[in-house]
Amino acid sequence: MPRIARMIVPDQKTVYHVMSRTAVEGYPFSDVEKNRLVDIIKHLSRIYFSDILGYCIMGNHFHLLVRMYPETGLSDEEVKKRYMLYCLLT
Repeated sequence: MPRIARMIVPDQKTVYHVMSRTAVEGYPFSDVEKNRLVDIIKHLSRIYFSDILGYCIMGNHFHLLVRMYPETGLSDEEVKKRYMLYCLLT
């Protein structure tokens, strides 16, 4: 069954339910991997204009409730700062 198309509102705060699951059988996420995923999600939310309102990390999938903020004009300095934050993660 195809998913319903997303409604994107670029100039307003918007809340999304995000869900992702693995293609692997069983439950591949250990507690260590779940904690690492939470750390990654929190780190990326500081870079990409978002707040994590809630999350649930399961053994083979996760759910996020994310509030996205409208992008405003960013200075070159802000773009560099956010890029460096992203690079620290990888």
